[in-house]
Amino acid sequence: MEAIIGIVIFIYGLILGSFFNVVGIRVPQRKFLSSKRSQCPQCHHVLSWYELIPVISYMIQNGKCRSCHTFIPVIYPVVEFVTAILFLISYIWFGFTFDLLVAILLISLTIIIFITDFRYMLIPNTVLLVFLLLFVIVRLIEPLEPWWMSILGALVGFGLIAMIIWMSRGGMGAGDMKLFALLGLLLGFPEILLTMFMASLYGLMFTLCLFPWYRMSKQQPIPFGPAIMLAANTIYLFGEDWIHWYISLF
Repeated sequence: MEAIIGIVIFIYGLILGSFFNVVGIRVPQRKFLSSKRSQCPQCHHVLSWYELIPVISYMIQNGKCRSCHTFIPVIYPVVEFVTAILFLISYIWFGFTFDLLVAILLISLTIIIFITDFRYMLIPNTVLLVFLLLFVIVRLIEPLEPWWMSILGALVGFGLIAMIIWMSRGGMGAGDMKLFALLGLLLGFPEILLTMFMASLYGLMFTLCLFPWYRMSKQQPIPFGPAIMLAANTIYLFGEDWIHWYISLF
């Protein structure tokens, strides 16, 4: 039975990963509610249902459009597969519990922000508002102990980043500030402080190890949203004790 549930969750991850691709690309362009069906950006061939099966369609078509044979960016199946794997790992980690639902919501926000921040250097307000509603519902169903830790976490997340923006005169974006407030609501206090610390470490690691080529080729600032979301997932999955052990290594 557990194996069947795991397979179902994996399949849902593939489907939602495909949906997150659409959200991440269309919402910043304000085209999410467009009635137009998915199409090839090169030849504008309208995709049939069998061309939209997550991962499988990409493999069958050898990563090319069936009409013009233009290569399809590999990021599409990667997002679908990574989303499915993360959903499955969350199920293995938490079991079929309420914590699994929270983890899936956090992973969903993570995937969307990875797409929007890397592609557009933007964390859309629309996405944050939708997840604000979802996180409020989560904390109404299962409040932190004590309940006001969610409010304190949101205020600290918003206030500290607002102070950094003011002192650095724009060193961080308003999207990062809103995102920290949203995560503070979900994770609470002092977890939001640990999230900030971990986000700084991840951001430094990305800058030193992964992104010199990105900055040189794109001539634009490095997105911080992915580092924030990785930090939030780390805090939620592994907990405060694991973070203290990690910090002690430095």
